[in-house]
Amino acid sequence: MAKQMKNRLKYRNILLSVLLCMVVISACDNDDDIASSPISVQKIFLEDADSNVPDREVKYARLGQLLRIEGSGFLGLKRVYINGYSTYFNPVFVTDNSMLIRVSENTPTTESDPGDRNKIHFVKDATAFTYEFEIRASAPAITGVSHTMPLAGEWITVYGTGLYEVNRVVFPGNIEETSEIANGEDGESFMVKVPAGVSEDGGSLLIECANGGAYSPAYFNFKAGVILNFDGRGSQGSWGSSVSMIKPEDLESASVGFGNVSQGTYCAHRPQRIASFDAGKNRCSEVWTAGNGVDDWRGQLTPYIPASTPLSEVGFQFDIYVPEEWVGTGYLKICLQNGFNGGEWEKDSYNFVPWIVGKEVVPFKTQGWQTVTVPITKLYMYAEGDFTFEDVLTRRETASYSNFGFYFENSEFTLGNVTGNSSDETAFVPSATSVRVYSDNWRVVSLAIPSYSDFPEE
Repeated sequence: MAKQMKNRLKYRNILLSVLLCMVVISACDNDDDIASSPISVQKIFLEDADSNVPDREVKYARLGQLLRIEGSGFLGLKRVYINGYSTYFNPVFVTDNSMLIRVSENTPTTESDPGDRNKIHFVKDATAFTYEFEIRASAPAITGVSHTMPLAGEWITVYGTGLYEVNRVVFPGNIEETSEIANGEDGESFMVKVPAGVSEDGGSLLIECANGGAYSPAYFNFKAGVILNFDGRGSQGSWGSSVSMIKPEDLESASVGFGNVSQGTYCAHRPQRIASFDAGKNRCSEVWTAGNGVDDWRGQLTPYIPASTPLSEVGFQFDIYVPEEWVGTGYLKICLQNGFNGGEWEKDSYNFVPWIVGKEVVPFKTQGWQTVTVPITKLYMYAEGDFTFEDVLTRRETASYSNFGFYFENSEFTLGNVTGNSSDETAFVPSATSVRVYSDNWRVVSLAIPSYSDFPEE
């Protein structure tokens, strides 16, 4: 009896061992099946909780975006490479038919190896699969344009971020340029030749590049906003016998500048009759619009820039040409109205000191004409607060003298005057100067930037 019991236990243990081996073999076979099962991708979706389409099928993605990938064979994944970059994924969010993965901010885009670019590579122990899918860097942005009122046929430089492989530029009037484009290497600028036929109503530049599209502010070729160009748009005002007053006979018209050239008549802020400006003197020269009874900013500008426009979306532009280094002394005072004695760093004025960049002294010189953009919020009285364009219009309409203009000033100031930080105590002591500074095409422009969507149907 004892012997029979012992044999039964022996047979049971053998049976259990066999069954265990069968389970292990089955599990191993299953692991092998998972490791070798083919991978396929059917669709890729962008997961964006802030969008009105939070789960959207897409054909490309940007750095940092979360993707949901549909297909089969994802169980057993060991590695995923996006543009050749090993990209982390959480196995908890992987099923055989779906997975979540975020495109790393460190993923290379235009600089990736050509064989890896715009590819997602899935790797398991016994198989792999590559899926072609466009990967873009962060959305491009335009931060500036070298000349916003150039002549047709001239080249301009567009500045910004993410401006890689620009292949199309659309100018106001839906005028396209696709061939005369010279890309920079760092994605911070490119050059484009200005085609004929650009609309004089102005507007934004639209660019398309490897990273998508972007708009510039709506200030390109906005001729409707010109308040004075010394050639018939707007009226110059001048009066009295003061040496400082620039009169029509002081204007110049010889062709000057390289690349972007002068456009007819322009203002020399040191007229030829003045050999140099003395040190420590304000209001060395002055040039004005006609002012009372002639200037009509409300009637001219509000059809394009409504009075209710936030002041942060309104700017002043002028074109400048400085053929020799301007450094260490002198600045231009922009005056919203004619109520200044000179030397002020307050009220509705702004002092343009181009040879100070940040806190550093950098000589300022231009090869040809280029555009200066001054947001109206740079004027000292509008630097803080919630203002609209109506405040500017009212300010001019209630001024005793509503002339708009410039002084050239050559007085002492501190770095704090420029930066607005009283602790910047460095003083700039003026010296006599014969610097040549020219301006033209004074204009008020919109700084509003149209929104660009990767999904325009929204």
